[in-house]
Amino acid sequence: MTEQELLQLRYPIGKFDCPTNISKEQIESWISILEHFPKRLKKLVENLSDQQLDTPYRPNGWTIRQVVHHISDSHHHSYSRFKWALTEDSPVIKAYFEDRWAELVDSKTAPIEMSLNHIKIVHFKLVYLIKTLSNEELNKYFIHPETNSKVTLKCNIGNYAWHSSHHYVHIENLLKRKGWL
Repeated sequence: MTEQELLQLRYPIGKFDCPTNISKEQIESWISILEHFPKRLKKLVENLSDQQLDTPYRPNGWTIRQVVHHISDSHHHSYSRFKWALTEDSPVIKAYFEDRWAELVDSKTAPIEMSLNHIKIVHFKLVYLIKTLSNEELNKYFIHPETNSKVTLKCNIGNYAWHSSHHYVHIENLLKRKGWL
């Protein structure tokens, strides 16, 4: 497999690049992605066997099971980051080693239903919150310690809409390649 093919498997929709000017329509589009993602993901994975769930989506990549649990963990963190930015002045968030989390026993062996339920609840809470935010609140930010950069809430909405689509396509592409879809 060529390096370009591996890159395409890793980033099938490209990397997230937050626009400089984010319109209200763009935010609404991202919110729609977040709002509908839990049902779309559940429909995509709910009938997979354990063997299918334990199939990596790319060489040396996570299994479908690990990806589902990762989404749950990651979006839980995102929800907390929204809350911190809304309630604290320029908070520095806590980063985590997502690759190490994905190697924990729950990520590798637990039923995906627990994470599908968690994603549903976290997205319900997150979407409810962000639909109520004023433009001033959307411009609040947190600081990411790995890059020391300010991340506005409106950019973070886009990042997690991208993250949802990114991992959905990882799974969907594998299912298509295997003839499971």
